[in-house]
Amino acid sequence: MDAKILIESFADFARSKNVDRPTMIRILEDVFRAMIRKKFETDENFDVTINADQGDLEIFRIREIVDDNSEDIWDFDKISFTEARKIEPDFEIGEEVYEKIELEEFGRRAVQMARQTLIQRIKDLEKDILYNKYEEQVGEIISAEVYQILGREILLIDGDGNELILPKAEQISKDRFRKGDSVKAIVHRVDMINGNPKIILSRTSPVFLERLFENEVPEVYDGLITIVKIVREPGERAKVAVESYDDRIDPVGACVGMKGSRIHAVVRELQNENIDVINYTENLELYVTRALSPAKVSSINVDEERKRISVFLKPDQVSLAIGKGGFNIKLASRLVGYEIDVFRELNEYDDEDVDLNEFVDEIDAWIIDELKKTGLDTAKSVLALTKEDLTRRTELEEETVDEIFRILRQEFEQ
Repeated sequence: MDAKILIESFADFARSKNVDRPTMIRILEDVFRAMIRKKFETDENFDVTINADQGDLEIFRIREIVDDNSEDIWDFDKISFTEARKIEPDFEIGEEVYEKIELEEFGRRAVQMARQTLIQRIKDLEKDILYNKYEEQVGEIISAEVYQILGREILLIDGDGNELILPKAEQISKDRFRKGDSVKAIVHRVDMINGNPKIILSRTSPVFLERLFENEVPEVYDGLITIVKIVREPGERAKVAVESYDDRIDPVGACVGMKGSRIHAVVRELQNENIDVINYTENLELYVTRALSPAKVSSINVDEERKRISVFLKPDQVSLAIGKGGFNIKLASRLVGYEIDVFRELNEYDDEDVDLNEFVDEIDAWIIDELKKTGLDTAKSVLALTKEDLTRRTELEEETVDEIFRILRQEFEQ
């Protein structure tokens, strides 16, 4: 294989991988200089000129002519007067000899190795380009096409044919995709595993919801409205705290849109995830009240030292504060950064009810705390639930729930 064929074939391959010309020339020169070092031990006195467009390669070995008896005659950049005269009869001592080295002089095996090295260098460069491309897009939304659905992940292809991965853990539980579907997700992270970039996408990250708001709400994209914090139970519920520094802009109204037009697009993308948009405030009690919406809070006690908040509500508001599956209170706690305990307000008709603290001798204190976290602070509020409801709300063992019911029923039987 001569130099022209080698360079042209490499240039075509490089162009097919969208490698720019300067990079292509640099790789070619690096590989040829490696060949020179292997044959001559150094490339310091060699000049390599490449024209990738024409397939031209010129390698010149440059040496200074010295007297045959000179002490420097064995230096890599010196040549004896006698040897120089064999190249050109009219050379004189002190002049430089430019000796052209043909590619064939390196041997057929070296040339084949150079060809393989060039291809590998481009493949490695392609991996680096892919890694850098997506590393710069971490946290940004992209669209990709599903091409294979596996048990633990979905493989997607971007517009350039690169493979992307959407793990099961980063999918919304209600997501159902088929081959050929277009999927929106954020670039969650980019890993380099055994020299190969692995692009991980996510649809469950709070950042995904934030980017969807930026796409649907111009005021968020322009920075007129700031998203302070987002907490999510993907596919179920999310709470988004927003604020605006412009009093003329209602941040909640702008995010929801006329008749919910803006937020509906976000909800649809998230498989009907219930999204609460609330006004952020530094007033903690007001912030908690807003975070527990749609429940109406009667009063709040804040324990700064323990980072806990006790919230008191009317009996008919407790279930609203807790929410389906306990998501509302869990998300509210994460949003405000405090553990929230919900309590029912007792009225004059609740005289026959008994506070759970009265059973501390029979029921472990940690179990009572678990019940209170879900707004169950009296015996009747617990007995109003079924065994299945209580188990689901508290995640207590069935045997423990049975014992709780036995103790509380016994109280009223007496």
